Amino acid sequence: GLSLFSKYHPLSQTSKMGKKSRVKTQKSGTGATAAVSPKEMMNLISELLQKCSSTAPSPGKEWEEYVQIRALVEKIRKKQKGLSVSFEGTREDFFSELMAWAAECGASCDGFEISNFADEGYGLKAAKDIKAEELFLWIPRKMLMTVESAKNSVLGPLYSQDRILQAMGNVTLALHLLCERANPSSPWLPYIKTLPADYDTPLYFEEEEVRHLLATQAIQDVLSQYKNTARQYAYFYKVIHTHPNASKLPLKDAFTFDDYRWAVSSVMTRQNQIPTADGSRVTLALIPLWDMCNHTNGLITTGYNLEDDRCECVALKDYKEGEQIYIFYGTRSNAEFVIHNGFFFEGNAHDRVKIKLGVSKSERLYAMKAEVLARAGIPASSVFALHCSEPPITAQLLAFLRVFCMTEEELRDYLVGDHAINKIFTLGNTEFPVSWENEIKLWTFLETRAALLLKTYKTTAEEDRSMLEKPDLSLHSRTAIKLRLAEKEILERAVSSGRAKRLHFQKQLDEGAPLPLYEESDIALLENADAKLPIILRKLEEEDECVQEEMNLAQIKPDAACLDSSITPVLNGQCKDLNGTQEDPPGGDAVVKESKVEKHDPSTKRTEGEPKDGGK
Repeated sequence: GLSLFSKYHPLSQTSKMGKKSRVKTQKSGTGATAAVSPKEMMNLISELLQKCSSTAPSPGKEWEEYVQIRALVEKIRKKQKGLSVSFEGTREDFFSELMAWAAECGASCDGFEISNFADEGYGLKAAKDIKAEELFLWIPRKMLMTVESAKNSVLGPLYSQDRILQAMGNVTLALHLLCERANPSSPWLPYIKTLPADYDTPLYFEEEEVRHLLATQAIQDVLSQYKNTARQYAYFYKVIHTHPNASKLPLKDAFTFDDYRWAVSSVMTRQNQIPTADGSRVTLALIPLWDMCNHTNGLITTGYNLEDDRCECVALKDYKEGEQIYIFYGTRSNAEFVIHNGFFFEGNAHDRVKIKLGVSKSERLYAMKAEVLARAGIPASSVFALHCSEPPITAQLLAFLRVFCMTEEELRDYLVGDHAINKIFTLGNTEFPVSWENEIKLWTFLETRAALLLKTYKTTAEEDRSMLEKPDLSLHSRTAIKLRLAEKEILERAVSSGRAKRLHFQKQLDEGAPLPLYEESDIALLENADAKLPIILRKLEEEDECVQEEMNLAQIKPDAACLDSSITPVLNGQCKDLNGTQEDPPGGDAVVKESKVEKHDPSTKRTEGEPKDGGK
C-alpha cells in the first residue's frame, strides 16, 4: 500500500462514468420563454421555496411530496426552455485546451492522455509504462476551484453576507462554477468546457426511474437530495434577483434549474477536501484533470503535498502503456456511488447496507447494557452496517450484538467480574465469545432481522434479475434495479451467514466444547484482532437532533472538527451533505449545520454523466 508521509493528506475521488455530452448552445430568450414575465417566474419560484421548506412530510408521504415538488420543477423548467447558455461543440473538442492549460500551470501532462473508454466514459490512459506507487500526476493549487477561490471571485460580496454559502461549501462551489462558466475571461474555462453537459445522478432520473428505488435504503437520500437541490435553487434564484450584493453576478439573465442541477452534480461527483494553503483547515475543491480518473477497488493513492502546494497522485498498480489508469474513490457503498456519483460499481468490495439497532430504553437491563456499551465506546442505539464480505459484521457491530444479547449474569461479569476492564476489549474479537448461548442468540437475531428486512421489498431478487435482462431498460432504471438487487444480495448473505454461525455455535454447545477463556497474556491477540475499523454511519440521536435544531432556527455553528485539521484526517469526506441527506435550511437566518466529516468514508469524488447509450 501507499505510505502517505506527514506532508501528505490522503484524498480520494468521487467518480465518473458517463455520457457523450453534446453541449447545446441556446440563444437566451428564444422560443416560448419570451412569454414568461419575471413576476410570473418569481411567483413559481416562491411556491417552490415554500413547498421545499415545509416541515418533513409524515412517514409514508415522502413520495407524494417528491412528486409534487417535481411537478413544480418541471413547470419551471418548461418555462425556462432555451435560457441556459452553454458552449459550442463537444467535451472532447476542449481536451487539448485542458492539457495545454495544465502544462502551462505546471501540472504533470506527459504520462497520460484523456481517452474514451466505452461504458465508463472518459478516463486517463497511460501514455507510457507506469510503475505502482510512481508519482505520475500532480495538480498545483492555482488550477483548483475551491471555496477560497470563490471568496476571492465575483461571488465574494455575496459570500460575505450569505449564511447558507458560508455553511455549505458544496453550494458555494456550485455557484462559483456557474459564475466562472458565464465569464468569458475565467481562468478555469479550459476545465469547465470539458465537464459533462449532464450527469447520471438521481437528480437527472425520470420519475419512473426513481420509482424503482422505492422501498430501498437509498430512496430517502434520493428524495431529500432532490428536495434540497430544489430548495437551494429557489432560495438562490430569489437572492440573485433581489440581494444588493448579487447585482454584479453574471447569473442575472439566466439562472435556470438545469444550470443549478448541472453545477450541483458537477460538484457532487467531483468535490474533494484539501487543506487550505496554510494547512490550518480543510476546504472543498474541484481538481481539474485528476477528476478524469475512473474508480476501481484499491487504496487511496492521492494526497495533498503542502510543501509543494499541490495535489499528488501515485499509481495504484503497474500500468502498461495504453491501459486505463484508475484511482480508488474511497470506501463508498453502491448506494453512495449511485446517489453522489451517478454510477453503480460492480464488484464493490465496500458495499454495505445500513441497519438501525438500539437497546430499548424500556428494557429491564437497559442501564447495564448501556454501561457496558459505553465502556466499549459504542452507542446504545446507532446505524450500523451489514457488509458484502464475510463475516458481514464489523468488530463494532459484533460487540454491540454481544452486549445486546447478554444475560444479567453476563453483564455483571463484564462490569464487575475478574478482568472486567480488559474483557471489555474482547467484545469485538471473534476469538472470545461471551458464551456459546450468547453467540447462538446474536446470530439468530441477525439472521431473523436480515430476513425481516428482505420482506420489506416490493420485488424479489429473482424478479430484479429478470428485469435486468430486458434490453429496452434505460440506463437509470438499470442502475436503480442493480442497486435494489445488491441490497437484497447483502441481506441474503447475512441470513445464510447468520444461519451457518448459529448452527456452528449450537454444535459447540451440544458437544460441550470448552469456551476459550481470556487470559491477561492474550493482550497481544487484542492488538491485532480481526477487527475491521469500526464504522458508525450516524448516531440515531443525531438525526433527531438535526431535525430539532432545524426547527429551532438556531444559529450557525461550524463543526470544530471540520476546522481543526489535527482532528480531521483530510479524507475528502463530506459526502453526506452532498446536496442533501441533511436538510439545509431555506432562509439566511435559519440554522445551518456544518456537515460532519464522516470518518469512515474517505471519499467524495465524481461521476461523469456519460450513459452507455451515447446520450439521451
